[in-house]
Amino acid sequence: MSSSDPSDPLNISLSAREIEIIELVAEGLTNQEIADRLTISKRTVDNHVSNVFTKTGSKNRVALLNWAMDNGKICRDGFNCCALPDADGPE
Repeated sequence: MSSSDPSDPLNISLSAREIEIIELVAEGLTNQEIADRLTISKRTVDNHVSNVFTKTGSKNRVALLNWAMDNGKICRDGFNCCALPDADGPE
C-alpha cells in the first residue's frame, strides 16, 4: 500500500464518536441499543456505522471488528492491545 492509499489504516481518520460506536458494536449492542446508551437517534447511529464501514472498507460488523482489532482501535481482554507506559516511567 502506498502512503496515499485511503485504505491504509494510517490514513483513516476516525472521530472520537466513531471509535466510541465501534467499541459499543464490539460489546454486541444493536444500533438501537447504542442510540439509547448515547442518547442519540438510531438514525444517527446508522449514519456513524455506515461512515465507519465506508472508511474502513468493512462490509459488516464482524469485518469492522476484525479491522478495529487488527489496527489497534479496540482490544478485547488484553488481546491485540498495546501496553501504555506506566505513569512512573520505565521499570
